[in-house]
Amino acid sequence: MSASDNNDKSLFGYVAEFDSASDLYHAAEKVRDSGFRKWDVHTPHPVHGIDHAMGLGKSWLSAVVLVGGITGSLTALFLQFFTQVSLYPTVVQNKPTNLFTLPAFFPVTFELTILFAGFATVFGLFTFILLPMWHHPLFESQLFKKFSDDGYLLVIESRDPKFKKERTQEFLEEIGAGEIEAVYA
Repeated sequence: MSASDNNDKSLFGYVAEFDSASDLYHAAEKVRDSGFRKWDVHTPHPVHGIDHAMGLGKSWLSAVVLVGGITGSLTALFLQFFTQVSLYPTVVQNKPTNLFTLPAFFPVTFELTILFAGFATVFGLFTFILLPMWHHPLFESQLFKKFSDDGYLLVIESRDPKFKKERTQEFLEEIGAGEIEAVYA
């Protein structure tokens, strides 16, 4: 990409490469401590404790899945009780049609709980990570192509309130980044 092409586009952020997972871990701690909010790390394998180093809290996805599961359970129980107990009472082998027949409703309740929780997981995840995103500026980065093989990358986005073009690049150099690439959107 030529310099004139970069002038036509806005700066998305900086991609910085680190030598090892340990270096990236310590860099993530420094970025977190310096107050950046719009940044991420990319590694070829999971790095133990990186979420703590980044200052990430517990995900809201588990609450969404719980609500989906409870909704599935209540839906199944309502539909079964409404149809089998009140609307069209089904008497099988002279057994009562009341709350004491609850064990007969467990299989359908279990299945709808799992189904609704699965849907909540998929749609909640898509909502939280803003998918579908057909194109991302990082896909144009030469450094970003390395993360799935042997690169340990840290990306700071320009939409971060603390981001200053020259100062952020200097900061990345100070914390040990080997190569730094500007990415344009």
